[in-house]
Amino acid sequence: MIPDRIDITWLMLTGLALATLLIPPLVARPLLGNALLLIFAGLKGRRLVLDFLDLRAAPPLWRGLVSAWVFVVVLFAWLASSIVALV
Repeated sequence: MIPDRIDITWLMLTGLALATLLIPPLVARPLLGNALLLIFAGLKGRRLVLDFLDLRAAPPLWRGLVSAWVFVVVLFAWLASSIVALV
């Protein structure tokens, strides 16, 4: 039996969620740890909007706008955490 896209996305989201638990004890540098956690959050957010909100079937403009929005939110979160870590 071949898993469908939703099953693969669910497995990926579960794996990334578990990986976020492993990163803080394994990464000694806080900025790198924050960057990895936020990259995982961006990947999870993009998979959610593409597969669970069914944006994969939407026009490319909408897919691009929503994906850009997810990554802009992640970028702002990283910038905020970097400023706090440096102060």
